[in-house]
Amino acid sequence: MTKGNINKTIVAIISTIICLGFLFPIIWMILTSLKPTREIFSVPPSWVFKPTLEHYTLYFKQGQITSRFLNTIIVSIISSIVSVFIGSMSGYSLARLPIKGKGVIGALIISSRALPPVAVIIPLFFIYRRLGWLDNRFFLAMSYTTFLIPYAVWLTKGFFASLPTSLEDAAKIDGCTQFGTYFRIILPNILPGLSATFIFCIILAWNELLFALILTSRDAVTIPVSLAGLAADTEQGAMWGPLTAIGSMIILPIAVFALFVQKNLVTGLAAGSTKG
Repeated sequence: MTKGNINKTIVAIISTIICLGFLFPIIWMILTSLKPTREIFSVPPSWVFKPTLEHYTLYFKQGQITSRFLNTIIVSIISSIVSVFIGSMSGYSLARLPIKGKGVIGALIISSRALPPVAVIIPLFFIYRRLGWLDNRFFLAMSYTTFLIPYAVWLTKGFFASLPTSLEDAAKIDGCTQFGTYFRIILPNILPGLSATFIFCIILAWNELLFALILTSRDAVTIPVSLAGLAADTEQGAMWGPLTAIGSMIILPIAVFALFVQKNLVTGLAAGSTKG
């Protein structure tokens, strides 16, 4: 075996160990969700056991899982579409249009992510309560855009900056307006970048807890809120069986989604890594 092959083998082994280290909490959660209740608290932990679906069955009976999964999907998709649409236009403006002080504007947009979510949710709650918008899936999705749009702006800004200006110059010569150039020429050329931005927004919205916890009560409750409810059981302590079961169910859809779209994600990120 050559020195180069030995180095590659060592790197592969180290990379595998690091990946397993990151995946261990997820693996432990899935194993715990399949353990009988008596095995969950065994000391030392049992690695060999008879798998059971009792925790999944218990949550299906108590947690209204179908409606809450549907709420999570609808809210995530709506908020992501709106955020990518608005964020892409803002990103294009910052990357291409001669706006005075656009550097400061861009910095202010991204710095809004440093604002604690609780500072946003409190006034938002009073506004929604006054207008009767609480526990509504659409308005919950609109609240998600407050933290998704800054990400969308900065991601798409890099994608727009990577395109050569000759595309817009040619479109203007052919008589395209600014909007015509944007929708007919620019957007089709950054579709991989928009896909990557949409994927990031979906993942962030899928896992959001605070906004859904404060702004919903029954009809628009999402899966992360259900998870928080199981963790806060007061009489028996945290329900670790159903807790790990729903945690596994939260991870599974987004993991499958990431596997299907990973090619678009890598392509989109690569599209914005160079400036043409």
